[in-house]
Amino acid sequence: MQTKDRDVTLYAQQILGQVRQVVVGKDPVLLWVLAAILARGHILLEDIPGVGKTTMALAFSRVLDLQYNRVQFTPDVLPSDVTGFSIPDPQGGMRYQPGAVLCNLFLADELNRATSRTQSALLEAMEEGQVTVDGVSHALPQPFVVIATQNPTGAAGTQLLPDSQMDRFMVRLSLGYPSPKDEAAMILTRQGGNPLNTLSALMTREELISIQNLVEDTFLRDNVVQYIVALSGATRNSPDILRGASPRATLSVTAMSKAVARLRGRDYVIPGDVKEVFVHTVAHRLILSPRAEAQGKTAEQILQGLLETVPAPRMR
Repeated sequence: MQTKDRDVTLYAQQILGQVRQVVVGKDPVLLWVLAAILARGHILLEDIPGVGKTTMALAFSRVLDLQYNRVQFTPDVLPSDVTGFSIPDPQGGMRYQPGAVLCNLFLADELNRATSRTQSALLEAMEEGQVTVDGVSHALPQPFVVIATQNPTGAAGTQLLPDSQMDRFMVRLSLGYPSPKDEAAMILTRQGGNPLNTLSALMTREELISIQNLVEDTFLRDNVVQYIVALSGATRNSPDILRGASPRATLSVTAMSKAVARLRGRDYVIPGDVKEVFVHTVAHRLILSPRAEAQGKTAEQILQGLLETVPAPRMR
């Protein structure tokens, strides 16, 4: 196991090293994206256009040797564009024509510009790894991850993602503007051409699945399990939160904690791993009380307060 742990850390360093060539100055976000992929989760990026969300997704697809599809979501995109559709074949039957989601890494660009019906076409794929068309289920290739982007709430032509969809994203992240130094470095790295063209695969899809399995097998002590459950319970009992973390959120915190533990070179989870992932994994799933919103509180602030009040177990 120790050798495998070192392999995960080494792979992570190599992967992030290549992605940093095209996404400059965003190391913490890149680490979270990699952790979510290793945890078999989906990623929601909330940001203004043009900060590198698509470039980052492309970089990960190339370094991880993932088949990549992208859909630019607009109000006229249909569910069948995502899931596929049936067409008549010469033998008189129906033949399935795969949709864009039949890939390893699906980039749903500006997802909150699509209609609710089209947004919901992704739900089955994200939760069950399959799509159903005309009563027939079609399995998605493995590994499978969705990276969705959404413009900030209130931007022209957008609408809120449904709560059921938000709950299926393991983490919500934001790239933000680069610093002046990083923006200058970004210009210089593109003087010789697009750095995306220099990236190469560092592992096969089978190797990535093997690492995902290793992450899933990361050891959890009973007191760490109880700590995760206590944190989820605290969100449901807080007067500042109208709707707390779902059981799916609890599982997501667990999976992300395991991924972070492996990236830190351990085959077991410590409370610090849980604290590190808790806010990014839970904040986007909560509905705050009207009083908390009126007081200007954010979900992130409330969750940080819960981390300070819920006692963490001691590791012996």
